[in-house]
Amino acid sequence: MAVAEESHFGRAAARLGMAQPPLSQRIQRLEKELGVRLFERSSRRVTITEAGTLLLAEARELLARAESLRTAARRIRDGESGLLRAALSPDISGETVAALLAGFRHRHPGLELELHELTTAQQLAAFAARELDVGLIHHPCDVTGLELGPVLRRDLGVLLPRGAPQTELEEVPLAALSGYDLVLFPRADAPAVYDDLLTACARGGYTPTAVRHGQGASFVRGLVLSSGAVALGPRDTRLVAPGDQDLVWRPLAGAPPAWRHSAAWPKGRGDAAVDAFADAATHALRTTADAHSEAPARPLHLRPASEFWL
Repeated sequence: MAVAEESHFGRAAARLGMAQPPLSQRIQRLEKELGVRLFERSSRRVTITEAGTLLLAEARELLARAESLRTAARRIRDGESGLLRAALSPDISGETVAALLAGFRHRHPGLELELHELTTAQQLAAFAARELDVGLIHHPCDVTGLELGPVLRRDLGVLLPRGAPQTELEEVPLAALSGYDLVLFPRADAPAVYDDLLTACARGGYTPTAVRHGQGASFVRGLVLSSGAVALGPRDTRLVAPGDQDLVWRPLAGAPPAWRHSAAWPKGRGDAAVDAFADAATHALRTTADAHSEAPARPLHLRPASEFWL
């Protein structure tokens, strides 16, 4: 293009920031590769041939497409377009999911977000298999090979059948739950979190009569309503809707057990899109934390991952 537009190798070389001999050699190689003569050369000027004229439009289109490719690559590198494979744990409420999606799309409208519902164990396996770019995981867990965002602590309360004596309390001591079964997620979903919760309950004076396992909101609600069981969850638990006539959430007294979340992604693979997802997840958790509770909210605590006890 430069030689055709300048009709002179010297001026074209100066425009391209290179010496004239290498430019002449490149044109010769190009002519040999294409099998046509592109320019007629004389001591004073260079004239484009008919074949060169016909191919010039194609050359301009190719260069425009190459620049478009570079622009697209920069947008992908900077997290402005492409596909981000992300995951949330099943306990995240619908309102939190909606707030996260809205916040993320506001910051990155050109990026496709492929969002999955995966337990912490499933997310860790997906990271290892390079099938996930970022996720929101429960702590404690094995974070080898991962980078973490800020750790968000959500104090747990207890989910009780409406009419249970403990619902009359503003805060329920763990020991007051004696005699109730406890509904927990399956241990395989997050073994360390599961064990920590049972240990915290025992330290607080509550040893469940039995531990029942459930994941789906309807199934857990059914267990609490019909089998003398309670469940633990944060204020924004998806098990209780505003105005719920069947179940009541109450905060736990003292220093309650807590869920600790943070965004996580493979080391060295963070970018603007990963940062935006981590920020959107943290903001969504904070802003939807008291959507379902009838009791005053305890504050959510954020601290850098480097200070976390893991």
